[in-house]
Amino acid sequence: MHFVQSKGILSANNGINLYRGCSHGCIYCDSRSKCYRMNHDFEDIEVKENAAVLLEQALRRKRSKCMLGTGSMTDPYIPLEDTIGSVRKALLLIHRYGFGITLHTKSNRVLRDLELLQAIHSKSKCVVQMTLTTYDDALCKKLEPNVCTTRERIEALNQLRDAGIPTVVWLSPILPFINDTPENILAILDSCADAGVYGIICFGMGLTLREGNREYFYSQLDRHFPGMKEKYIQTYGLQYQANSPQNKPLMELFHNTCEKNGIVHNNEQIFAYLRTFEEKQTQLSLF
Repeated sequence: MHFVQSKGILSANNGINLYRGCSHGCIYCDSRSKCYRMNHDFEDIEVKENAAVLLEQALRRKRSKCMLGTGSMTDPYIPLEDTIGSVRKALLLIHRYGFGITLHTKSNRVLRDLELLQAIHSKSKCVVQMTLTTYDDALCKKLEPNVCTTRERIEALNQLRDAGIPTVVWLSPILPFINDTPENILAILDSCADAGVYGIICFGMGLTLREGNREYFYSQLDRHFPGMKEKYIQTYGLQYQANSPQNKPLMELFHNTCEKNGIVHNNEQIFAYLRTFEEKQTQLSLF
């Protein structure tokens, strides 16, 4: 880990970038791609030392309330958050100034801030987005080794449901020849239905590969799935988009199952929901 003094904290789309780099170790992570121009080791996490000051200044300048977001590039609930606390400081400011927030994570560490998320949601809007890729926990620990298991994430979704916090799931990525099976997809979707998720975002069954993340992904295939790298090279070459051969039937299964369970499965509709700010009359004054 290393600290930096940053010049900005909010992106043009109101994204909050508190950390840069990650320790989850997911073998497919697109954030490792060279196009993002990270000039330090990916596991050497960059911490914006002045993040809270910058965020408060930015929120004060905002002419109208809106939804903010965090987690698009780095999971906000990496283990480092337990000691640094940047996410919690940001959430306290968001609650104080009455903004909305959506957090994208793979970690049940989000439950640490459950009461604060409820307080935000009572006066505006809070949505937790959770990534699920692999129902089998043994396989999950190979693909996403340093983060909680899928079952722990599903339990977090259940607790968020019980707390009145809406949730959205990202079904991505689905790795060709590894977890692109009907059994895996259906098990995840059934769990999402039980957890009462609002919607599931899925751009197709497959993953993206580009310079930086491709090399790391292939090294991990050699480690965990001998011979699989050669199958990927033979099938996809240097393609950016590596779609599963089972994409069509799995996407039909996805849409049909979501429709049956009343889960929103139109990506644009879900993104519109995430962007829509809501201000409520009843406010919870816990903080």
